[in-house]
Amino acid sequence: MNREGRVEIEEDEEQTFEELGLDPRLIRALTKKTIDKPTPIQRVAIPLILEGKDVVARAKTGSGKTFAYLLPLLHKLFTQSSSTKNLAPTALILVPTRELCQQVCSEANSLIELCRVQLRLVQLTSSMSVSELRTTLAGPPEIVISTPACIQTCLSNGVIQGKAVQDSLSILILDEADLLLSYGYEDDLKALTSHVPRRCQCLLMSATSSSDVEKLKKLILHNPYILTLPEVGETKDDIIPKNVQQFYISCAARDKLVHVLALLKLELVQKKVLIFTNSIDTSFRLKLFFEQFGIKSAVLNAELPQSSRLHILEEFNAGLFDYLIATDESQSEGKEKVDDQNGSERKKSKKHRKHKLDAEFGVVRGIDFKNVHTVINYEMPQTAAGYVHRIGRTGRAYNTGASVSLVSDEETEIFEEIKSLLGENEDKVSQFIAPFPLLSKNAVESLRYRAEDVGRSITKIAVRESRAQDLRNEILNSQKLKAHFQDNPKDLDLLKHDKMLSKKAPAAHLRDVPDYLLDPTTQEASKIVKLARAAMGNTNPSRGKGSKGRFKRSRDPLKTFSAEAPKRAGKGGMKRKVKDTDNGH
Repeated sequence: MNREGRVEIEEDEEQTFEELGLDPRLIRALTKKTIDKPTPIQRVAIPLILEGKDVVARAKTGSGKTFAYLLPLLHKLFTQSSSTKNLAPTALILVPTRELCQQVCSEANSLIELCRVQLRLVQLTSSMSVSELRTTLAGPPEIVISTPACIQTCLSNGVIQGKAVQDSLSILILDEADLLLSYGYEDDLKALTSHVPRRCQCLLMSATSSSDVEKLKKLILHNPYILTLPEVGETKDDIIPKNVQQFYISCAARDKLVHVLALLKLELVQKKVLIFTNSIDTSFRLKLFFEQFGIKSAVLNAELPQSSRLHILEEFNAGLFDYLIATDESQSEGKEKVDDQNGSERKKSKKHRKHKLDAEFGVVRGIDFKNVHTVINYEMPQTAAGYVHRIGRTGRAYNTGASVSLVSDEETEIFEEIKSLLGENEDKVSQFIAPFPLLSKNAVESLRYRAEDVGRSITKIAVRESRAQDLRNEILNSQKLKAHFQDNPKDLDLLKHDKMLSKKAPAAHLRDVPDYLLDPTTQEASKIVKLARAAMGNTNPSRGKGSKGRFKRSRDPLKTFSAEAPKRAGKGGMKRKVKDTDNGH
């Protein structure tokens, strides 16, 4: 490694995309996307990338890192001459997860379409066969977005020739670089590095600085410029953005159900809410528990087909449901390995064989959750870094957010490690994570009987059956209906991921919390949260923004006319006319 150029990014500079020297077509595309001015990371990174410099950009999630490399990349491809015929892609973007791959691909395609430029971009996935990879890469395309494992598969099977990569590759981008090695791609990256020419421009985009990023810098880069935003500097109080309030609740592990019920049912947290668990079984247990109290939620995990995961994310982002239970597989990986070793000695029937998890799926990073206001750690992550990544799902793009962590006695050690990372004063009191103030002990106790009664009814067998049922439904939706939805995208609204899994219908009296169970303190706290929601302009139910709202707008205007008809009209008269009119249409 040669001498590194370090650049501290100032946030108060005002600059336009025109001043950065971007192609006018890209500027027009940005205007159509209502993006008026560059973010701090874009202001510094874009000119350096246009000059051909190697860059390491470190900035928090939501700061605009994706466009910081996509815009100069597309500018270079728009302006370069096409006299020479390449035998391999010109640009390679490597990401750790399939979801991030899809997200980057979508952003790049939208820019290319708005610019009306003939530029081919493809996305590779691990589910593709060698023949499918060969067909996809025929041409070849100018840009390939993939995980490192797929590129290694292409190289080892001769789909891409190493010599062709050396002759054609001009820019290599590692997005979420701090995760690439932790996802087990080190060998794949080392195999690719031997084919990357020295003249190739290399970019590393990362949310944090770690030993993995340093290892990648030494492996790939040459004399890079290190770009650092102030909010991810060395000071501890900037590890979590200042716009995110952090709280915790100390409780026994068996009391977590009643505490999370109190938070949601008494409306003490702002919607939308993302709830993290460490295992798939726990997430289904939570979903079944919520159903009995009339709380609609969906489950997101690596066991589901990719198309189902993408659609669940689309529905959640569109506001069709307010609670999403996400399984952080990275936290249960070690435990599952031990379970597999113990279970290998026992015979397992095909009926109970575990479904294969998607190794390229990561719920903590690389997924674009929109407008998440509250993150709840139902189970604490096993590392302090995992906590930081989870909380990064809220407070994106400088919006406000909050987190609530339920900490049991068994999780005290990791909680102390998290507090140490965030920063403590001389009395070992955390300055950044505080006890949750709105939930009183009386409020919890008033719901305990109901919560424990429902909790006892959710057995391991019920969880296993609901998990299998949900997986069967999602696989059916994913495989048999895929072609139909490609032709009829609006029909996707008919697939509901928050529908009930319980065989037993929820009791009517559990849906509402009677006034006699509410203490004055809790009622006051609930009012404060509702006032805050009203101040944020979030008073209308988000569900109205979904499919129902669209159907309502497109309703036949004659039906409105019939509703205002005089009451003396016969029962069949006006209604039958409207029905006939509909049939005529």
